[in-house]
Amino acid sequence: MRLGALPASLLVTTLVLEAVGVALSWGLEPRFQTVVYCLYTVTLAASGALIAARHPRNAIGWLFSATALATAVTADVAQGWGLRAPAHGWPAGPLGEWISAVSWIPAGTAIVFTLLLFPDGRLPRDRWRAVAWVNVAGAALLLPGWAFGPDLGSEFLTGRNPYVVPQLPAGPLVAAGMALFLASLVASVVPLVLRLRRATGVERLQLKWVVFGAAVSVGLLPLVALLWSVFPIVQSVSAVALAALPVATCVAILRYRLYDIDLVISRTVVYLTLTALLAAAYAASALVLGIVAGGRSAWVTAGATLVVAVAFRPLRDRLQAGVDRRFNRARYAAVSQVSGFLEDLRAGRAAPEQIQGVLRRALDVDDLDVRIHLPDSGTAVDLRGQPVVDRPDDARERWPIRHGGTTLGVALTGAAPERAHALLPTLLDVGALAVEMARLRVELRRRLGEVEASRARIVAVADAERRRIERDLHDGAQQRLVSIGLALRHAQHSIGSGAGEAVRTIDGAIAEITVAIDELRELAQGLRPAHLDGGLGPALRELARRAPLPVRVDATADRFPADVETAAYFTVCEGLTNAVKHAGASTVVLSAGRQRDRLVVRVIDDGVGGARPRDRSGLTGLSDRVATHGGTLVLDSVPGRGTVLTAEFPCAS
Repeated sequence: MRLGALPASLLVTTLVLEAVGVALSWGLEPRFQTVVYCLYTVTLAASGALIAARHPRNAIGWLFSATALATAVTADVAQGWGLRAPAHGWPAGPLGEWISAVSWIPAGTAIVFTLLLFPDGRLPRDRWRAVAWVNVAGAALLLPGWAFGPDLGSEFLTGRNPYVVPQLPAGPLVAAGMALFLASLVASVVPLVLRLRRATGVERLQLKWVVFGAAVSVGLLPLVALLWSVFPIVQSVSAVALAALPVATCVAILRYRLYDIDLVISRTVVYLTLTALLAAAYAASALVLGIVAGGRSAWVTAGATLVVAVAFRPLRDRLQAGVDRRFNRARYAAVSQVSGFLEDLRAGRAAPEQIQGVLRRALDVDDLDVRIHLPDSGTAVDLRGQPVVDRPDDARERWPIRHGGTTLGVALTGAAPERAHALLPTLLDVGALAVEMARLRVELRRRLGEVEASRARIVAVADAERRRIERDLHDGAQQRLVSIGLALRHAQHSIGSGAGEAVRTIDGAIAEITVAIDELRELAQGLRPAHLDGGLGPALRELARRAPLPVRVDATADRFPADVETAAYFTVCEGLTNAVKHAGASTVVLSAGRQRDRLVVRVIDDGVGGARPRDRSGLTGLSDRVATHGGTLVLDSVPGRGTVLTAEFPCAS
């Protein structure tokens, strides 16, 4: 934002005067006071320039700028001149001290008028306008009584006020003026509080900021006035109290949505209370340990520090919960709801994908959507892992979700209430762990899907290769051997029965060729049985017909994908072979059927049982084969009660 000519000129003039004042005062008073008061004046000038540039018709900006300029001249430059004058023989040194000593009265009046002018820069037209007149009357009584009274002498290097008017009743004037002045200062906050109770929306957010700043100023300034001469360090606190109001007012007018005022108030109350409690705990611990250990020792300090360190986190959490429950019940209820969901999540009673619904209920909104960013693919998905595409007409506001320094995704909200906008960043911080878990689950499902797809491709390629070898054996080597056998048989007929030895040799060669053909046929069928062309049922019945023991087949007539049928067939073959060779079974039952979206095959025998898969055994290899197709293998084999081998394969419905 660019400043106008007049606001910029006032700001630059104030900064130059402050630089002069710091240079004059440096080393002649406590340096922290010099720095603190300089920061207050600069803060006031900057706030006034920003407000005046953005809202030139608002009197608050000009009031801040004028007060800052006057403070730079009367408080800082005048004080520096008064402190520096005696050492250098400059004139009017006491006058500079006198002007600096009374400069706080106009500054206090500016605070009252700021509170009354907020937010539009006009005085109220009702009974609260009388507060301004009471403040002016108080300042009119306080200024002469303070400026020309003997009590001001403590502010001079000589310890005496050279401008005392003996005939002036300074004491009664100061007492009456201070009473009216402080009463008007406190009363100026009351209309703000009353308006805050009635306000909604933007006005409520603005009033919260100013009430907070005013509470800090009004709460600390009377305390500073009472302890001004008792504890010198308190004098610097007044600068902090004075700076709170212009900062809060500037934020309220220009950037009231940028910061969560409820969070600022909550944190302020928590940390002030926490500081007081920890200080008390440290003092009490040091006292008790000093009595026990005797005297002041390093063990006493270390023990008291340990007590404070251990108590910090649980005490802070309890204070934060108590403050939110008392002063910000909406935030407390929303955070408690999300925190309760996280507890259920850790206990396994909830799924991380439910975080979107939890946030909607906590904020009482219906159009909040959580989207996850997948870092590898760069795509955005919802909590279920479904890809989402940003629409050009989607004008919803975006809130980043971060956890551990990583941006996990965004939350999108529409025209949500101000309360929801204020609470959402906090709730996203609390619930970011659930979003992180949901993202990991989505990535895991995508990786498993890729692995399953890769497995399916490998199986399909292997099955296609087996089919190719089968065709090559059947159409190539096998046919050539058949042709050779026929040629030899033709040669045998051509020779006739006269050459007995040659005929016997040809008979032997034809027999060997026949054996080779049978072996090639068995090998080709082992790659993928030809019976599977008619379905799994006929293939299992053919397998049962060739078995050396009674086998009953209960198989569906449904067809399944070729690779699934092949895998199921070889699983049954392995189970049947184990039943024949190792189980000593007398009967076997083979079954195959569809259960929802899965093909389930079983091999049941009445053998000795007690089968266990061992390393490099046939059952272990069979389990790997089934897993390659995304299926599961279950072996139920009780000694003396037979064996049930069950394999399930996913298949299309």
